[in-house]
Amino acid sequence: MRFDLHCHTKNGSLDGRIDIEDYMRLLRQKGFDGMLVTDHNTYNGYRAWKELRKRTDEYDDFVILKGVEYDTIDAGHIIVIMPDGLKLRILEIRGLPVQLLVKIVHRYGGILGPAHPFGAKFLSAMCSEKLKRDKGLIHQFDFVEAFNTCELPESNRRARELAMTYKKPAFGGSDSHKEKYVGTAYTDIDYDVRNCNDLIYAVKNGLVVGCGGQEREPVRQHPAWNLVPVGTAWKVYNQGLAVLKSHKRKVKVQEIFDLDQMRATRRLIRSNK
Repeated sequence: MRFDLHCHTKNGSLDGRIDIEDYMRLLRQKGFDGMLVTDHNTYNGYRAWKELRKRTDEYDDFVILKGVEYDTIDAGHIIVIMPDGLKLRILEIRGLPVQLLVKIVHRYGGILGPAHPFGAKFLSAMCSEKLKRDKGLIHQFDFVEAFNTCELPESNRRARELAMTYKKPAFGGSDSHKEKYVGTAYTDIDYDVRNCNDLIYAVKNGLVVGCGGQEREPVRQHPAWNLVPVGTAWKVYNQGLAVLKSHKRKVKVQEIFDLDQMRATRRLIRSNK
């Protein structure tokens, strides 16, 4: 089956320009079997699909998977896929450190991996100071986005080498925010994927068999842009939003740990009966 595993919709991403229905229609026309909705820090794009499904069965032959592109505070963007039916509000509140994100995702049976790992420094895990200091963290990722349409060939080459070196499944995603880029990247999976549980199974059992696509033409920027400290501006923006949401994030993290403790207590009681 062929999927685009990095998709942004205007229903969920502020910078998205494609309605979820248009996205599905375009991908299906290009021979894709499904897509992973990965809006920034929200599942609103996927929720829009659920509302659409109530009104029409036209797209029942096309698979919509629920994911998120999560903004960590210290390691750029991470694609997260959780089991079906699981709702973790914390994954819609940006700003977790990557190691805590890994712990939460794996605790609840999900998988995660770096988006565009060698892209812009302020967005990409392998360019972050965190990954430079902690080389072993790459082992905790379940996959690597090895092809991203937005990236230059050198960035994608390094991402493919990363996946091969650490024997990680290689994802391909268009990272499309505009209609003209829909379907410019793919991931082939040798498994009948119908939901997120199936995708998680395929990743864990070596059934992701290929990825690729076409990089975009480099955009010629005005020399004045070289004077703009984009990385610094993004860092301030990202950390500023993280601070604004810190209380809500701490509450949700505490709820998760309280739930874990309650479950552990119940298991202990049952084992002692």
